[in-house]
Amino acid sequence: MFQSKSSKLFFSVLFDLVGMASYAVPFVGELIDIIWAPIAGYLMTKVYPGKTGKTAGILTTIEELVPGLDIIPTFTLTWIYTYIIKKEDTQTSKEPQTIEVEAY
Repeated sequence: MFQSKSSKLFFSVLFDLVGMASYAVPFVGELIDIIWAPIAGYLMTKVYPGKTGKTAGILTTIEELVPGLDIIPTFTLTWIYTYIIKKEDTQTSKEPQTIEVEAY
């Protein structure tokens, strides 16, 4: 489901829109964020596995819990970090790495 760059981008934008939807209902939206925050953190770790996903998951949970910060598109920013800033390839090499050791 979250395999390709384009599917990750699609779901990132979708999840950011869900997080921002709490602005549609004043006051009640902040209560909804209490439920959405841990779900968003969990989804972040599933969309972006590894250290990046764990870090972003924690930040996403905090961002959703703090009133007024829902405007930050953390899923989309994580996609930008992963695929533009870090330039992570979608097709990682599966060839075994060879380590050469010199004998003295």
